Amino acid sequence: MNAVAARVAAIAWERVEAGLDQEGAAVLPGLLTPAECEAAAALYDQPGRFRSRVVMARHGFGRGEYQYFAHPLPASVAALRASFYPRLVPIANRWQGAMGLAARFPDRHEDFLARCHAAGQLRPTSLLLRYGQGDYNCLHQDLYGEHVFPLQVVVLLSAPGRDFEGGEFVLTEQRPRMQSRPMVLPLGQGDAAVFAVHQRPVQGTRGVYRVNLRHGVSRVRSGHRHTLGLIFHDAQ
Repeated sequence: MNAVAARVAAIAWERVEAGLDQEGAAVLPGLLTPAECEAAAALYDQPGRFRSRVVMARHGFGRGEYQYFAHPLPASVAALRASFYPRLVPIANRWQGAMGLAARFPDRHEDFLARCHAAGQLRPTSLLLRYGQGDYNCLHQDLYGEHVFPLQVVVLLSAPGRDFEGGEFVLTEQRPRMQSRPMVLPLGQGDAAVFAVHQRPVQGTRGVYRVNLRHGVSRVRSGHRHTLGLIFHDAQ
C-alpha cells in the first residue's frame, strides 16, 4: 500500500459518513503533504498532461481557469481516485436507496468507468484549477452525463495566508420550500473535502427528501490558489 492509500485507509470514515449525512460535506485534514501539494500544482504547467483547458470567463463560470487531465492520469491522481472510490461506494449506494433511485454503483471503479464508457462518457474529468487575484468560481455541479457518481473530492494545494488570501470553498444547499443554506469549508494546504455532487437525502418529519447542492470558490483577494478535483464519473 502506498503512502496516499494508507492515509485514505486511516481516515475516520465513520466520522466522514456522519458529516456527509448531516451536512453533505466533510473535511479530511492533512491528506497530502506540502511537497505532494507542490508537485501536484506544478503539473498545471505541463500541457501534455491535459486534454483541455477552460478559461472560466469565456463561459460565464467565473474567473480563473482549469484543465482536465488526459489519459493516463498522473500516478498520484490515479492513486487518490482508486483509494477513495471503494470507501465512498457504500455511502453512495445507501444514498441512492434512501432517495428512491434505482441505480447502484459497482464495488470496483473500473466497472463503473466501463458503464460510463458504454454510455459514451469517455473523457476523464479529474482536473486542476488555478486562480489568481480577483478570480472566483460560480456555484455549479459537475454532472457531465447520464452516469454520475454522487460524491466527489477536492484537495487544496496552496497554503491560505501564505500563497493566497480569500478563495474560500463554498457550498450551498437548496432545500424544498426553504431558503438556501450556505456553508464555508475551512481548508488548509493538503486538506481535502468530500461532498455531494448533486443531491443528498435528508430525513424530514414526513420521510426522506432530496436537497440540491452546488459548490464554488469565493473571490481570491491576493496571490494564487491551486486545487485538485477528483471526479469519479467520466464525461460525454
